[in-house]
Amino acid sequence: MKSMLTAFSKALCKLTGRNVVSFHCGAIVSSRTFADFTPKASFDIKKCIVHRLEEGPSEQVELTREDGLHYYRTMQTVRRMELKADQLYKQKIIRGFCHLYDGQEACAMGIEAAINPTDHVITAYRSHGYTYIRGVSVQKVLAELTGRKGGVAKGKGGSMHMYAPNFYGGNGIVGAQVPLGAGIALACKYQGNNQLCVALYGDGAANQGQIFETFNMAALWKLPCIFVCENNMYGMGTSVERSSASTDYFRRGDFIPGLRVDGMDLLCVREATRFAADHCRSGKGPIIMELQTYRYHGHSMSDPGVSYRSREEIQDVRSKSDPITMLKDRMLGAKMATMEEFKAIDAEIRKEVDEAALFATSDPEPPLDDLCNHIFHNDAPLEVRGVNPWTKLKSVS
Repeated sequence: MKSMLTAFSKALCKLTGRNVVSFHCGAIVSSRTFADFTPKASFDIKKCIVHRLEEGPSEQVELTREDGLHYYRTMQTVRRMELKADQLYKQKIIRGFCHLYDGQEACAMGIEAAINPTDHVITAYRSHGYTYIRGVSVQKVLAELTGRKGGVAKGKGGSMHMYAPNFYGGNGIVGAQVPLGAGIALACKYQGNNQLCVALYGDGAANQGQIFETFNMAALWKLPCIFVCENNMYGMGTSVERSSASTDYFRRGDFIPGLRVDGMDLLCVREATRFAADHCRSGKGPIIMELQTYRYHGHSMSDPGVSYRSREEIQDVRSKSDPITMLKDRMLGAKMATMEEFKAIDAEIRKEVDEAALFATSDPEPPLDDLCNHIFHNDAPLEVRGVNPWTKLKSVS
């Protein structure tokens, strides 16, 4: 009976142009025509503070229903994936380092929405969200976290070493990804392919000397690089006010233009990134974006996150500035979607993440013979010494 009603529902949609929501006792309970939804709406966003720029991004942006639902689904998937990682870590299924991204989803989604798949991204160790948004499945991310051979790095990279096409992973050395990102941008300029690199770092890394050296070189060579400081207000357990004499991270480049952006608002991040990308592609050189954001978890899973900040502070940010809730409320207010749609999306995501977690806890670990493989790319097989001179392992590209 249920299958007959489903088939009838689909046929009715095609004939009438209506989206049938549900049936009860063979009768339509509620339905909406596609014309009932607002296909596109304009929203006012917070003004960016600028440095060495005559003007900044627009304060009014457009959002289509299609894009809005895609952004919501993506950010909610990252959120659920990170909460599942939290659960697996507490069950001691994930071991070692694990830095979660929940609360900061608007940064990753906003950046990705404004650049091209052929552009390049490199970040620090809070990288799970970027790994997923750059095209890696939840299953492969969680399997990597649990050290299984079905992980994105075949179970040998873990939380800090995940990669995707044009995504150069999370980097465990504080700030080291910034000069690497400048090198990628130099390759883009050298090849003349109109591509750019987004190099992300946190407020905790912002005082690293290598970052200022990189700023100097990037400005001299006019590299197409967007330097993004994800300022989540705490470097490990230290607030920005206690660690930085100047917390205006968007001005730190001095001679490099900068933007301070509301990093909790997806549309602010998207618009600012578009502006920054146009700046780089026009040959003006690098630009800095400071995204003011917030992490709900501690610095890592070993940090409870409430010894240097209060639970009330975290809850206040959640209630006033949550990036997923903010997008959903905008779309509901503009009649771009219904609450039923969002609930259906949430249910699909929960199912996807639960199935991915099941795989990540049942997939086998990589065999010992695979330990030294993939050290080099496209190289002849070679012998690698094991833990003692008598143990020989083979490395295959």
